[in-house]
Amino acid sequence: MRPLDLLWLIPALPFAGAAVNGLLLRNRHKPLVTAIGVGAPGLSLVLALAALWDYVANLRPQPFEQFLYAWTTGSLAIDVAFRVDPLSAVMLFVVTFVGFWIHVYSVGYMGHDPGYRRFFAYMNLFMGAMLLLVLGNNLLVMFVGWEGVGLCSYLLIGYYFEEAFPPFAGKKAFVVNRIGDFAFLLGIFTLFSEYGTLHFGQLTERILADPGAAQRPFLLGLSLAGFTALCFFIGATGKSAQIPLFVWLPDAMAGPTPVSALIHAATMVTAGVYMVVRTNVLYQMAPEISTLVAVIGAATAIVAATIGLAQNDIKKVLAYSTVSQLGYMFLAAGVGAYVAAIFHLATHAFFKACLFLGSGSVIHAMGGEQDMRKMGGLKKQLPATYRTFWISTLAIAGIPPLAGFFSKDEILAGTFAHPGALYRVLWVVGLLTAGLTACYMFRAVYLTFEGKFRGSHEQAHHLHESPRVMTVPLVVLATGAVVAGWIGIPKGVWETFGAHDRNLLHHFLAPVVAEVHGAGAEHGMSHLVEWLLMAASVAIALAGIGIARSQWKRRGLEADAAFAARTPVVQRLLENKYWVDEIYDRLVVRPLAALARGCWKIVDTLIIDGGLHVGAFVTELTGDLGRFTTTGNVRQYALYFLGGVVLLFWWMVL
Repeated sequence: MRPLDLLWLIPALPFAGAAVNGLLLRNRHKPLVTAIGVGAPGLSLVLALAALWDYVANLRPQPFEQFLYAWTTGSLAIDVAFRVDPLSAVMLFVVTFVGFWIHVYSVGYMGHDPGYRRFFAYMNLFMGAMLLLVLGNNLLVMFVGWEGVGLCSYLLIGYYFEEAFPPFAGKKAFVVNRIGDFAFLLGIFTLFSEYGTLHFGQLTERILADPGAAQRPFLLGLSLAGFTALCFFIGATGKSAQIPLFVWLPDAMAGPTPVSALIHAATMVTAGVYMVVRTNVLYQMAPEISTLVAVIGAATAIVAATIGLAQNDIKKVLAYSTVSQLGYMFLAAGVGAYVAAIFHLATHAFFKACLFLGSGSVIHAMGGEQDMRKMGGLKKQLPATYRTFWISTLAIAGIPPLAGFFSKDEILAGTFAHPGALYRVLWVVGLLTAGLTACYMFRAVYLTFEGKFRGSHEQAHHLHESPRVMTVPLVVLATGAVVAGWIGIPKGVWETFGAHDRNLLHHFLAPVVAEVHGAGAEHGMSHLVEWLLMAASVAIALAGIGIARSQWKRRGLEADAAFAARTPVVQRLLENKYWVDEIYDRLVVRPLAALARGCWKIVDTLIIDGGLHVGAFVTELTGDLGRFTTTGNVRQYALYFLGGVVLLFWWMVL
């Protein structure tokens, strides 16, 4: 039996782990809970590595599909089946590898939590749903996984349900995502009604067989491809926290830190990027929607980066950093650099998961404190956490030769090479965002690890490095933050040094993103221009680091106070996150709440329970009167019969 024949076990094992921990075990079975909670994703990782080796060695680039059973038959024929192709292979590795190490870390971080069993049941359930999402061979199976990770996000954000804010944050995430999911589902219905299939391969073949049909006018002034692509992108803005549906992700930090690392940094929030790249044939046929994707991505990237500059909660800084980096991925997808989008998705999973877990290590040492203003000087007490956090910060800042440099540079190069003045503006926005990223991330490093300790005496007394079960995953992920980018070294770099193009990731993913010839392909660029773009990217990252060093390493919190004194309006604007939540509350939440109260008070209470209740009362009275005639007494029924005969005779005679 080949490893690929066991593909179904990869998502099945985490589902089984969730069922056993969630339904059968109790908190007193902690060792068994740990063995199942970590062992299930561990076995999934082993099987995934074996399956990927089998696929790369024997089938590449042909996809492998495994049929499980027919979900529906007849005219609505949809199978439950899995697909391994270059795109799902990359996602499969990222989800299982990063997910496993986050589960290992959770053993230490959640070790004393009373809901330990429940936590691992939810985490395993999420892993199963995420693997279902990336392995499904059609849009409906993907959507089931899509909704599954949404459910798990709600459960894990609101994990601390005894407190007031986490359940609110969970509901907020759930409601905002439902907006995007409605549009995603509408796009699925549209494609099925037009092409009669939801299978990824068949959809691509049928769309390419008749491009004119996909580009004919459809709805809202858009073509069929444009309308469907727009629906899918709205779904992606919800799941991947883009403008205008990004407001849920920062509040999602109310959940445990491993949740932030797994769901809201490395896997679930990247599902929208994966979905856009998976359906890239639609976006290649709808350039106006691709432009919208690029603009929204760039706007989200820089808006979130500016907000990150003024946040003091260490997890909130990383949350807005995640929103910003997701914007980078959508910028890449919008300019047709689909490989760059997936490349940054993969590298981001390593360094952002490491950063979140590093923040969790700091919070663990600080007794739950998340405010960086009460930290400082922690590098001596937390050396492993400091080193891995520092390495991952260099990676996200885009310093070579770390992973983030190569993936971010490829996005900027693809944007610059795209023809049109708009894309040069987007390149400038992306470049400025790179500088801001380096600045606010090193601000977090300096406020957390440098200078003097600003916490309480009790906190200082209890400062200690996290146990090995937490630091080993940090080291593994930090190593990935260093080397993960080497599989995507640009073609120009190889050729400059007289070597053949060895951009492994580009060659591996090319079959998935090159269906429409000439669309979304790499634009020609001289080696000189490519090196100049790299130099500009590195220069602005170093400038951001230099600003952070001169301000927060040397001055600490005085730098924030000085900035607030010089530009109080800007400081309030950034601290309050452009008042987006308040705007939503005034324009959306309150009107809908007023409408709901009106329906309750007027429609339900006054009209239904008031006016229409008269009809209900008459009906009830008639029934009560009729009940007295149904006694079951035979003599009484005979009397009714005689009375009826007399009345009938009287009517006939008269």
